[in-house]
Amino acid sequence: MIEVKDLKFSYNTQDRAVKGVSFSVLDHEWLSIIGHNGSGKSTIAKLLTGLIQPQAGTISYDGVVLDESTIDMVRKRVGIVFQNPDNQFVGYNVLYDIAFGLENHLVPREEMRALIDEYTKKVDMNEYLSREPQTLSGGQKQRVAIAGILAMNCDIIILDEATSMLDPQGTEEIIALIEELHKKYNKTVITITHDLNLAEKSDRIIVMKNGFIIKEGKPSEIFMERDILLSSNLDMPFSLKAAYEASKTEINDNKELMDALWEYHSKM
Repeated sequence: MIEVKDLKFSYNTQDRAVKGVSFSVLDHEWLSIIGHNGSGKSTIAKLLTGLIQPQAGTISYDGVVLDESTIDMVRKRVGIVFQNPDNQFVGYNVLYDIAFGLENHLVPREEMRALIDEYTKKVDMNEYLSREPQTLSGGQKQRVAIAGILAMNCDIIILDEATSMLDPQGTEEIIALIEELHKKYNKTVITITHDLNLAEKSDRIIVMKNGFIIKEGKPSEIFMERDILLSSNLDMPFSLKAAYEASKTEINDNKELMDALWEYHSKM
């Protein structure tokens, strides 16, 4: 279980990016933290992984407080996939890149290749081990990052805007893979995103605005708060928009429903 208590952080002399935030994440839960640019959500991701240190408050993993003395232990449990897939590669090819992470986790060399083969196969990237990063699509790069996290046996995966730079097909592939990580591999997943089509797949959503948590609940509860989403500059999922538009039209049968949805879609 992850517990965040009264977390505060600011960059230099600027207004606080995170202003007394508290929340928890249950084991095997999928939590989405949503908000527009500047809401503080990506700062939360950096704080959770120890990339930056809070100026006040605590983060604990199963009762162990994250600090300089525990950061190495926590990082063995927590893997992060960043917004820009190009920032994740340190190796000259897929094989070496995943091996580099395993080496940092002190995995014996004789065990590395079996782990790399196993987890690149799970994300359908086992035929790309000799490929250079620049020859991969954005979605393929994110798959490699996730394979590396699985190979290191991280039980908590944080994805910071991991679909924001992908095309629609790549986005769909990564969303499907995140669902698999959560359901099949029983991972604790935290998605940092402004994409509500991704967030609606999660177990619970936290809405952030100007460094504060302004709403928390199940997706069905959050999406009922249309005014909160709009005031936070968040674009509602297509399914929710369509339902809202359809509710404003008198519909007598399925054909009229489809006509109303197509008319709405054509306006987008």
